[in-house]
Amino acid sequence: MGCRDPDLLEISGWAAGILLCWRSQHGLQGSCRDPAPALWALSQAPCCPCRRFLFGERPYWWIHESGLSSREQLPLRQFPVTCETGPGSPSGHCMILGAALWPVVTALSREVSRYSRSRLLRLFPFLAYFLLLVAMGLSRIFVLAHFPHQVITGSLAGMALGWGLQRWPPNFLKCRFFLLTALGLLLGALALHGLATAVGLDLDWSLRRASSRCSEPGWLRPETRPWASLCRASGSALGLALAARHPLSRRAAEELRALEPPLGSAALGLLALDVLHKLPKSEDTALWYLNVGARYALGPLLVGSILPQLILVLRRFRATP
Repeated sequence: MGCRDPDLLEISGWAAGILLCWRSQHGLQGSCRDPAPALWALSQAPCCPCRRFLFGERPYWWIHESGLSSREQLPLRQFPVTCETGPGSPSGHCMILGAALWPVVTALSREVSRYSRSRLLRLFPFLAYFLLLVAMGLSRIFVLAHFPHQVITGSLAGMALGWGLQRWPPNFLKCRFFLLTALGLLLGALALHGLATAVGLDLDWSLRRASSRCSEPGWLRPETRPWASLCRASGSALGLALAARHPLSRRAAEELRALEPPLGSAALGLLALDVLHKLPKSEDTALWYLNVGARYALGPLLVGSILPQLILVLRRFRATP
């Protein structure tokens, strides 16, 4: 149970967002204002500082640090996805999932309402959405990665973020918006880190607890460190900026709309992202963080600009007698 790593959520969010855009709008240059692809990066903006300064415990180390494991015999088991090294509040998995899927669910509900007046059918996408959030939350609790209140606050924060950005959407088609987001995340994190260090806060406390309480050292995952989350969010925002800077032409967007079924294009995007995230990483710490940022910057550009144009080129090549 549980999510293998944050890459899976990012891949799912990109696939859902690009599929909706290709099916119902005009590509990146048209009127596609569905924020699903951007919400992955934007949901990290409040999540990263909250985790650093709320000092949320994780169950797999808290039961030892609190002395509960010595007072009671608890039949608890750790898993390879248990040993995350960052603080636990709020749940990033639930927050990102709740934010990224909110516009997808509302779009599906509107689509259903066009063909049926049944309130039950219109609410079905939301029911599936809540069930998915519950399943994600239970899986995070089951693997001892989060407490119940952490998955609840993460889910509520994600829903609020998705609703807010859909109700008052910024211009997701502007390169400047994403550049400012990436720069704001990076500079904000550096400023908060410097402030916390100046007042004597220990920001590495979770790394030490994770290292001492994880039952298998090989399960400690560097991609769960707070700075890794920042690299993912900043890299994704930068990639969105590059994709917005090189949008599809209106003619190309119209050709993409004619592709049936669009599910095949989304599947190709999923495959490309999966290959991208399986590329080898450097053992050097600085190069590792740079590698993470570069891969997450390339993902949006690949799915939002390069891959659609490649599909069109192949389609035109096959159509040539």
